[in-house]
Amino acid sequence: MSQSITVGIVGAAGYSGEVLVERLAAHPRVRLELVTSRQHAGKPVAEVLPRLRGRLTGLRFAAAGPEEVAAAGLDLVFLALPHGAAATYARPLVAAGVRTIDLSADFRLSDPARYEAFYGSAHPAPELLAEARFVLPELTPPDWRGATLIAAPGCYPTSILVPLGPLYAAGLLPPRGVVINSYSGVSGAGKKAEELYLYCERSGSLRPYGIPRHRHLSEIEEQLSALAGAEVVVQFSPHLAPVPRGIMTTIVAPAPDGADAGPVREAWERAYGGRPFVGLLPQGVFPDSRHVVGTNRVDLAVTHDPRTGNLVINATLDNLLKGASGQAIQIMNLWHGFEETEGLLP
Repeated sequence: MSQSITVGIVGAAGYSGEVLVERLAAHPRVRLELVTSRQHAGKPVAEVLPRLRGRLTGLRFAAAGPEEVAAAGLDLVFLALPHGAAATYARPLVAAGVRTIDLSADFRLSDPARYEAFYGSAHPAPELLAEARFVLPELTPPDWRGATLIAAPGCYPTSILVPLGPLYAAGLLPPRGVVINSYSGVSGAGKKAEELYLYCERSGSLRPYGIPRHRHLSEIEEQLSALAGAEVVVQFSPHLAPVPRGIMTTIVAPAPDGADAGPVREAWERAYGGRPFVGLLPQGVFPDSRHVVGTNRVDLAVTHDPRTGNLVINATLDNLLKGASGQAIQIMNLWHGFEETEGLLP
């Protein structure tokens, strides 16, 4: 096992990038050697992120381009960039054999036509799709560790795939008829100065958006279809919630004939028993986003409603940790043979 690795972060000015910097600065196996931001180029990292004063002394933000990052001699690079921009860095990094974890949507889908249908433009690097692996550590078979380019799942998809993945894999749910409502803290939209995301606009207000074809739906359905071995179509409705961070997802699904919540809990136990970042709550206890914010954990609960014959499934996570940067660090830990929990809170 490597004693330590050298790491770079491209796009560290956004919320996910900031969380990566903060967590990797304290990671016992990581030497953070390159942090890029055109906005903050030349500034000390601890000046832009004052909570890191006393750490990362001497490290400054750089305005490094794709070729420069690829030639920096790093063991691993995180891409915390918008979709479309990440691919421009992925090309030279993959060519140089640098392990790369992309937090954008550029490599989450295997089909470039599906990407274009949901993102409204041609895929920026279709030649890399065959090399990329979508990795949700608790669900993806371990053969992904031989790849060079990893796509980390989105925040909404993680809150949906973790509870539903084992159920579709076990044949417990039908390919249609599942209804999903998710509520996200405003940080899920990224750090942008738009009226919709201003504090006075969001405080005390709930708002649906992206209905009926939110971009993450493409990722959700592709992964569930692969697990089910058949095309899965779900109804997904995301909402903005008046909190800084955290996601709460509620899923309504037909219960298997004559069954209660027992088969769901059994499927979860088989898939996640002993996994540090999935919390299976006791019957009658429901997830609360405040209990997972700051952690890399997903909390799950299931209730059977005999009146309707439905299962009601609840899941909550921190959209900036298990939904983004924390999950990327979890992938890094597993990739390099470190303890899965290093640098993270279960």
